[in-house]
Amino acid sequence: MTMDPIFQFGKNSLTPENTQAIAEALEKRELIKIHVLQNCADDPKEIAQIVAERTHSEVVQVIGKKIVLYKESKNNKKIELPKGK
Repeated sequence: MTMDPIFQFGKNSLTPENTQAIAEALEKRELIKIHVLQNCADDPKEIAQIVAERTHSEVVQVIGKKIVLYKESKNNKKIELPKGK
């Protein structure tokens, strides 16, 4: 994936301000990447699940210290998902 991370989690890990900023970015972009820095003591998979719950988004993938989240935008729809059968 060639998309660059737009958020980073460091030693402060997840804060309410981070959660709000991520929710706003998801509404604007629908798909975002987050990088968990080496100085963050929390597990990236756990962080991904917590952020997804708080922002009502979906975890697309967690590879190493990279997290990708998706949430369908209400006003800025950019990604068309295939219809389920």
